[in-house]
Amino acid sequence: MGHVFLSESWMKAARDLYDEYAGKLAPVQHEVKVNLLVNDSPFELREVEVHFDTTSGALIVEPGHVDGADLFVTVDYGTAKALLIDGNPQAAMQAFLLNKIRVEGDVAKLMVLAQAPLGDEAVEYAQALRDLTE
Repeated sequence: MGHVFLSESWMKAARDLYDEYAGKLAPVQHEVKVNLLVNDSPFELREVEVHFDTTSGALIVEPGHVDGADLFVTVDYGTAKALLIDGNPQAAMQAFLLNKIRVEGDVAKLMVLAQAPLGDEAVEYAQALRDLTE
């Protein structure tokens, strides 16, 4: 059974999955901290605050915002899911054109991260993350 993207149960399942794959994944080469404000969510609180941080060499998604973020991104729930779970770069382009993504901060860091090649283990991990997501 899948978990609703960004729900508490999804966050826990995603973290458990990362822990399972951590020893197999190549370190992320580009350090960036990004605070995300995801709006239009299916939850009672229509806005969800999450962040991702690669400064440890891993791409970790956690609830809440962090101090010292390089970027602040506001995005709607559907676009966030298309980008982070489906890995759909066309969704980002469409969202920018429709003003569904607003980015404040060092966009170059985000672009470098998005263009980094994925190894076989990272592709397998991304599929496992998709599989646990409703």
